[in-house]
Amino acid sequence: MALSHSPLVLFILRRPWLHKLLKPVANWYINAAGYHKLGLRADDLIVEEDEKVIKALKRLPPKEAYDRVYRLRRAFQASATHKLLPKEEWTKPEEDVAYLRPLVNQIHAEEKEKAALDSLTVVRSH
Repeated sequence: MALSHSPLVLFILRRPWLHKLLKPVANWYINAAGYHKLGLRADDLIVEEDEKVIKALKRLPPKEAYDRVYRLRRAFQASATHKLLPKEEWTKPEEDVAYLRPLVNQIHAEEKEKAALDSLTVVRSH
């Protein structure tokens, strides 16, 4: 399963008026989810039990992998103490960029290509 946009998201993004209408709702939902208040990014919430995600985590640059582990540990500590991070440590929307999803999508594309090549049949004509 690739972590790309759903058909509904693509439908909305193709219509600027609908995107403009729903953007405040999306921002409200992100704020209500609360992961920014724990210093997390959206890609930090991707479940690690999928094989593709595990491979993608192994492909992360060392600095990005370290930052991810730091964000997760800091969020777990804040959650365990039932406290949010100070406001200056919250993840800002412009900092919440996808760093893991592109790798997962790349791995999905590679596996799809491999499956297509593995199922390829060679027809010999004499």
